[in-house]
Amino acid sequence: MFEFIWGIKTIAMMDVWTIEHLLSGLSVGHAVKIRNRKTFKKKMGLEKHHIVTRHFDVIGVLFIAYLWEAIEHYLETGLAGDTVEYWFQGVEMWANRIIFDPLMLVIGYLIVKKYPKIVIPARIASLVWLIVHVFIFPHSMYLHDIF
Repeated sequence: MFEFIWGIKTIAMMDVWTIEHLLSGLSVGHAVKIRNRKTFKKKMGLEKHHIVTRHFDVIGVLFIAYLWEAIEHYLETGLAGDTVEYWFQGVEMWANRIIFDPLMLVIGYLIVKKYPKIVIPARIASLVWLIVHVFIFPHSMYLHDIF
């Protein structure tokens, strides 16, 4: 039963990349929040009005999350070649792709909204995570293989 919740991405709802999705949510959520504030205040001429943009922020974060998930799906199926397909180690389970990965980005946005000072450490951690997992480890599910 636990393998269905946490494990290899083809059979589990969450995997090691859930951590990266949370870190990405911190970074992307902050960027979307800043961009929406600028858009509403300057480009729409609403600088004198107090506008709550959190709904637009969540929509922006989800747009980016699902855009990445669509790209990732095609990479997993071998559109970019056999080497990339091997690195991805199969197609993600539907619940992982549609529910939990985007949810982690939204949770990251909610965290960074309350604690904006953690965005720089989150971006550094995300960059280190990506460098290690993409360029050093042999494939995306390597940590699940050794643990």
